[in-house]
Amino acid sequence: MNAVILIPARLGSSRLPGKMLADLEGEPLIVRTWRQAMQSRYAARVVVATDSHEIAGTLEAYGAEVVMTSPDARCGTERIAEAAKGIDADVFVNLQGDEPLIGPRNIDLCLEPFLDPHPPDCSTLVYPLPSDDRTQIEDPNIVKVVMNHTGNALYFSRSPVPFQREVYAATRFYRHIGLYAFSAEVLQRYAALPPSMLELAESLEQLRLLENGFSIRCVTTTVDHPGVNTAEDLELVRRILREGISR
Repeated sequence: MNAVILIPARLGSSRLPGKMLADLEGEPLIVRTWRQAMQSRYAARVVVATDSHEIAGTLEAYGAEVVMTSPDARCGTERIAEAAKGIDADVFVNLQGDEPLIGPRNIDLCLEPFLDPHPPDCSTLVYPLPSDDRTQIEDPNIVKVVMNHTGNALYFSRSPVPFQREVYAATRFYRHIGLYAFSAEVLQRYAALPPSMLELAESLEQLRLLENGFSIRCVTTTVDHPGVNTAEDLELVRRILREGISR
């Protein structure tokens, strides 16, 4: 398996503009994400895909490999598909740039299905939620996933899925972690497809794959760290790093 990690990064963000260059204990957020990705055992390269010369210049000063992409990409996966056209690899990982605490082991877990003789079209990570944690289960900002018995995704939703018409103690809920690995062919086929009805309804780009018949293998992890989507997330990550550095 020849795997490459691609990190889409842009300065624009509806909830936290400029977050990629936000300072995290002396280093920009995107640099910390890149450093974590560089620790993957399975990936041969880590490349950041961006349309921002400011982001590119910042990363290149740290020795990171950067590919400039069009500002017209409709989502992060389309941005990495554009970058992937110039890179020789069998598998591409889509790692969001706002994940400065991502564990390298989680990246490798996402890649492991591609070591199988019959790999899926795509793989991703899920994290078990307590069935009584209604705050997370009902939070539309936390994406839930339901799977079949082989671990392939049936559906992703911002709504509580499965819906509990009656309380059933054995109901299992999983939160989706937005880290993906794609075969090179599937990544390009995905990018060539128009946004799907379900994708637009839920604002979840992975639904474009399911709606077009592709398989998504879900790998369960017991380790998850917060990403940065809001100012509150940014302060939480700063506190985690500060406490870790001070120990």
